[in-house]
Amino acid sequence: MCSRVLGLVREQVFAAMLGGGLLLDAFTIAFRIPNLLRDLFAEGALSTAFVTVFSRTISREGDAAAFRLGNKITTLALITLSGITMLGIIFAPWLISVLAPGFDPAKQAITVTLARIMYPFILMVSLAALVMGMLNARNVFGIPAMASSFFNLGSIVGGVTLGWLFDPHFGPRALLGLAFGTLVGGLLQLAVQLPALRREGFVFRPDLAWRDPGVLDVLRLMGPSVIAASSTQINVMINSVFASHLGDGRVSWLSVAFRVMQLPLGIFGVALGTVSLPLLARLAAAGNRGGFRTELARGIRLAFLMTIPATVGLIVLAEPIISVLYQHGRFNAHQTHEAAGALQYYALGLIGYASLKILVNAFYALDRRKTPMFVSFGAVGLNLLFNWLFTWHLGWGHRGLAFSTACVASTNFIVLYVLMRQELGRFEFGALLSLTLRVALASAVMAAACLASTQWLLPDWAAKGLWLRLLWLLATIGVAAALFAISATALKVSELTAITAAFRRRLQRATAR
Repeated sequence: MCSRVLGLVREQVFAAMLGGGLLLDAFTIAFRIPNLLRDLFAEGALSTAFVTVFSRTISREGDAAAFRLGNKITTLALITLSGITMLGIIFAPWLISVLAPGFDPAKQAITVTLARIMYPFILMVSLAALVMGMLNARNVFGIPAMASSFFNLGSIVGGVTLGWLFDPHFGPRALLGLAFGTLVGGLLQLAVQLPALRREGFVFRPDLAWRDPGVLDVLRLMGPSVIAASSTQINVMINSVFASHLGDGRVSWLSVAFRVMQLPLGIFGVALGTVSLPLLARLAAAGNRGGFRTELARGIRLAFLMTIPATVGLIVLAEPIISVLYQHGRFNAHQTHEAAGALQYYALGLIGYASLKILVNAFYALDRRKTPMFVSFGAVGLNLLFNWLFTWHLGWGHRGLAFSTACVASTNFIVLYVLMRQELGRFEFGALLSLTLRVALASAVMAAACLASTQWLLPDWAAKGLWLRLLWLLATIGVAAALFAISATALKVSELTAITAAFRRRLQRATAR
C-alpha cells in the first residue's frame, strides 16, 4: 500500500515538474526499457522461478541447502545482468528508435541519454527481487513489501534534488537529475532488505557452481516463464510504438492512467500473488491437491471481491481522481481529461490483471510452466489486432491502446482459468459466479452514489480549488465504500465478512500489545 502510494506521489511530482508533454514522454520511454527488464526478470521470470525452487528446497532439504542455492543464483544474476546492462547502454540508440519510432530526432536524443543513465537500475532491482524472494519464502513479508517504498522515496528526494542542481527551472537538463535519482532509489530498495536477510541466517558468498540441480531447476522454470512474461513486455513495447506516432503527450497520458490503475492492482493483486506463491508451491510439493485447489479458488475470489468495486470506482470517478492527483504545475486540465479517458478503459482490465497474477503463480507451482507461455503467444497477436482496430480503424487514439490492453488481460485470464479448471477437475466455479453477481450488485449501489455526487452535490467540481475538490473526492469515496460494504454484507458476501473478521483480530492483537 505504502509503496503504491509513494509511486503515485513520484509520478505526481514528475508530472507537475515536466507537464504531460515532450519532456515527460522522453523520461517515460527512457525508463520503460530498464523497467521492462525489471518486470521480465526481477519481478517476473527470475523472481517467480526462484521463489518456487527456493521454497521447495526449504521444504525438502532445509535452510542451509536453500541458502546455498541463493548464493549460486545471486552470483549468476550478478554476472548475467551486468552484461545485459552494458549491452543496453551500448545499443540504447537502436532500442529507442525501435520503441519510439514516432519521436523526432531531438526527442530521441534526449531519451537515449536518459536510458543510458538508468540502465544499471535493472541490476540493482534484480538483486533486490532475489532478496525479496528469499525473505518471502521464509515468511517475512513486511520488509520486502516496504522495500519498493524506499525506491520511490529515493527517486523523489534524489531525483528532485539532483534535478534542481542540474536546472533550477526544471527544464530539459533537470531530466538528468531525475534519471540519476532512479538509481538512488534502486540502490535503497536493495539495501534496506539486506539486514533482514542477514537475520534469517543468509550470508552472501560468490558461488560459480551452476551445475547444481537447484540452479538448473530455476533456469528450466525461467525459460518458459521468460517467454510467457515477455509477451506482456512485447505488448507494452507495441503500445509505445503506436503511442509515439499519436503526437506529444500520448505516452505520458497513458503512463499516468496506468499508474492510477496500478494503485488498486498493487494493493490487491500483487499482494495476493506475492503471498500465494510460496503457499501454493508448498501445497503442490506436498501433493495436497485439495488444499491447493481450495487456496487458489479462494485467492481468485478475493481478487474479484477487491477489484470489481475498484473498477467501477475508477470508471465513474476517473476525471476527478486524475484532476486531484495530477493537475498541478505544468499538468493542465486538457491533459487531465485525456489521461482520465485512458484510465476508464484501462480499468476494464483490472479484474483480469489481478487474477492473472494468482493464476500464473499456480501454474508454476504445479510445474505447468509451459501453459502460460503458450497462452501468451496468442496475446501478442491479439494485442496487435486490437491496437489496429481500436486505435487506427475506429480512431480512438490513445484510449484505444488502453482498451486493447484491458481486453488482452481479460482474455488471458479467461483462457488460463478454463485451463486450470481442466487441470484440477473442479474449481469452485459456482462460488466464484455467486460472488461476482453479489459484488456486482453491491458495486452498482456504489456507482449510483458516485454518479449522484458528481451530478448533484458538486456538479462544477472542476472550477473549484484543489482542497475543496480533494475533500469532495475523499467524502465521495468514503460514502461509496461504506455503501458497498453495507450492500455486500446484506447480500451475504462471506469473503468480506472473513476479511473484516481477520482485520478485527489483527487490530485486537495490536491493541493488546
